Amino acid sequence: MSSPEGQLDRDTRITLLNVARTSIEYSLRTGRPLDLDVSAFPPALREPRATFVTLRSAGSELRGCIGELEAYRPLVTSVADRARAAAFSDPRFPPLRAHELDGLAIHVSVLLPLAPIDARSEPELVAQLRPGVDGVLIDDGLRRATFLPAVWESLPDPRAFLRELRRKAGISPVDWPDTLRAWRYAVEEIHSAGVERIA
Repeated sequence: MSSPEGQLDRDTRITLLNVARTSIEYSLRTGRPLDLDVSAFPPALREPRATFVTLRSAGSELRGCIGELEAYRPLVTSVADRARAAAFSDPRFPPLRAHELDGLAIHVSVLLPLAPIDARSEPELVAQLRPGVDGVLIDDGLRRATFLPAVWESLPDPRAFLRELRRKAGISPVDWPDTLRAWRYAVEEIHSAGVERIA
């Protein structure tokens, strides 16, 4: 099977996981963000990319997930910052404690560019969604929300997926605002457990 365009090589994936963990450990010790010398990293890690970093505890329970959708800074910088935010700034969880590090699993999602979905109603959007493949962003001008492709594992039905995404955004599940827009994106997933795939 040919490698998808933009796929990162194994060394780059390992580096990103190491940067994510180092960023978290450094912030635990110092309370400060990791200061990276971006020029010291290979070109692929200096390219602007958007990322999400997801943390799971020893029991595979979600422990934090923070990301960004726009590629406006170097990939390595995005990963370091999002890892720190997932560990200490996800409002759903208390800040990570040192004793949690040993069992912490890190998952980095590197986003490919957003692609608009031409849909003027919920049925049109549902019909175009690709379960298990698409990350989806919706925006009505005032509110926005996204689900990564991994969310399909718990919400495999496209209607349920979209309903929960609209709920997350605070957009009524009944009305379809004229201003509602949707985008899809693919991600390159990098797991600290050693499983890497393109979704």
